Amino acid sequence: MKLLGWLASLVLFGAALQPSPPRPSTATGEWPTYGGDLASTKYSPLEQITPLNFSTLEVAWRAPSPDGMLTMTVPGGGEWTSDARAVLAELSRLDPKRWRDDQPPIIGNFKATPLMVGGTLYFNTPLSIGVAVDARTGRTKWIYNPRSYEAGTTTMSLRWNQRGVAYWRDAAGADERVYWGTGDGYLIAVDAKSGRPVPGFGVNGRVDLMEGLPRARRGTRDYLNALTYSVQSPPIVVRDVVIVPASISSLVSQKEQIPGFIRGYDARTGQVRWTFHTVPRPGEPGNDTWLDGSWEHAGKVTVWTMMSADEALGYVYLPTNTTAPDFYGGHRPGDNLFAESLLCLDVETGRRVWHFQTVHHGLWDYDNPAAPNLLDITVNGKRIKAVAQVTKQGFVYTFDRVTGEPVWPIVEKPVPPSDVPGERASPTQPFPSKPAPFEYQGVTMDDLVDLTPELRRMAQEAVKGFRMGPLFTPPSLEGTLARPGSVGGANWSGAAVDPDTGMLYVPSRNGFAAFTLSKPDPALNSNLLYMQVPGRSPQMPQGLPLLKPPYSRVTAIDMNTGEHRWMLPAGEGRRVRNLPQLKGLDLPPLGGDSTYSGPLATKTMLVYALTTGGSSGGPRLVALDKATGRELASADLPGIAIGTPMTYLVEGRQYIALTVQGDTPRDVPALVALGLAR
Repeated sequence: MKLLGWLASLVLFGAALQPSPPRPSTATGEWPTYGGDLASTKYSPLEQITPLNFSTLEVAWRAPSPDGMLTMTVPGGGEWTSDARAVLAELSRLDPKRWRDDQPPIIGNFKATPLMVGGTLYFNTPLSIGVAVDARTGRTKWIYNPRSYEAGTTTMSLRWNQRGVAYWRDAAGADERVYWGTGDGYLIAVDAKSGRPVPGFGVNGRVDLMEGLPRARRGTRDYLNALTYSVQSPPIVVRDVVIVPASISSLVSQKEQIPGFIRGYDARTGQVRWTFHTVPRPGEPGNDTWLDGSWEHAGKVTVWTMMSADEALGYVYLPTNTTAPDFYGGHRPGDNLFAESLLCLDVETGRRVWHFQTVHHGLWDYDNPAAPNLLDITVNGKRIKAVAQVTKQGFVYTFDRVTGEPVWPIVEKPVPPSDVPGERASPTQPFPSKPAPFEYQGVTMDDLVDLTPELRRMAQEAVKGFRMGPLFTPPSLEGTLARPGSVGGANWSGAAVDPDTGMLYVPSRNGFAAFTLSKPDPALNSNLLYMQVPGRSPQMPQGLPLLKPPYSRVTAIDMNTGEHRWMLPAGEGRRVRNLPQLKGLDLPPLGGDSTYSGPLATKTMLVYALTTGGSSGGPRLVALDKATGRELASADLPGIAIGTPMTYLVEGRQYIALTVQGDTPRDVPALVALGLAR
């Protein structure tokens, strides 16, 4: 027995001496995390595809979303039968036009950005189905269907919604897994090679994310009849710890809500390793910012979007959202830490290292919407490991990511008070001194559209009865126009970084929202004093714009100086310029031709998707000069971009992959890969 034990030890020792496989990296042509790397740069050094050959890109393969063949997908937890293999073969040949007439349009929100590791692309679908396809051909390798849609529609959504998955492997490279969250609030772990659930992770590859959360009950729904707790963005895996975002409904009629505590799960077992209380309990820092005991019933306050990490430091950077309800804070007086904050936590312990609150006592749904970007910059001769957070309100907040100290001063400035009964809006909000805002802020009469005198008159008429003012003008009983609106500014697509130059590339939208409060409808049996009134907004006929252009744009910011390098409209704005009232006018580029698809930076260019301007007038990818923003080349897309593009190299060929819509709302969306003609 002693001899056997010695031999076993020797075998283990020999295994430990084996070199670890190289880590997946964009430098080797892979794309192992949602943002390309844990720093969320959305950058790849690949340079086979350049502005000189970009226009020759062609669709190398197309993989329709398995959601379009829902009745044929592999049952969750089932064995891999011959029938299942037939399904995979059928999916590989699927005509993207196939669609049952009785299938409701629930699958079009296919916004995942795939990962690529070892020649395989991994992603998930709006219905929380996990998929692996061959990176060379798009051929389906496996599908795992957790059947989460059977529980109901995902949080705050009339359509299901997912943005991607996470990949992990152990140090020896023997254990490879793919993780994602589901629309009904579970964390799934499957074997990356087979797609089978990992038996030792939670219960047969599934962890209940609602377990242990106060006031969390399965099956509860918001007033749109959607689930109150879902996951809609990819987890992040750092040092064998999985951190999972959560989408918790803002559409609430009761002040008592589920708190979005952030938890770190063991990558191997699924067990909770630590919990951070985003609504602090008595004795914890920040509890005193929830006055009148509001911490006891407050909910939400979590991360619904993507996250970033510095693995060398062991820090994870979490962009949190506001608390529910979003637009009335009379039941939660105080600044409400750690809502609408950038949180830096120790990934192994969950200990708070530092934080900064970007909005005090939020009333505008100004969640921090995207993964913070990590980059190394030189400011006044000093090298700084920085983190930059883009926001819905059009700011970039920049910090030393080790200490949390602002790179440039952030000033508390007075903002308008609220006159809604019971509301105590914060008297000040934090304004960065640098960089300058990348989007328009606030609404005045001077901001209304003036492309023609008639449009100007209609816009003035449309805003009658609404309150207007600077950024952070609170919601009101008559209705407040806020710009940016609750979708930004910046949103989940976030920004891209060029690590060689320290440039930050930020897409944004020039949009507004109308925030109107009223007493709750008695039918809701609400205990809230006031609620947001849905649907009340200034109306312009025939889709005419209310505000001056541009309606979307991209801004390049030199993060070494905090100065804008360039700011240009995203497209010509063909939808607006083709309206009958504007035809024939000599108009500058208006923007507005972008979707929420984000940017991709490479060694030679910035890649961005537009809805118009292709060779037949349709959607396209454009290659922009990183230094000037000038369009260098264009390539047609087979559908309007939904997800953010990524790029990878396999067998010596570089591809750009992204999800796109079908030709009509009832066509199956697809993941497409573009490559240079062979």
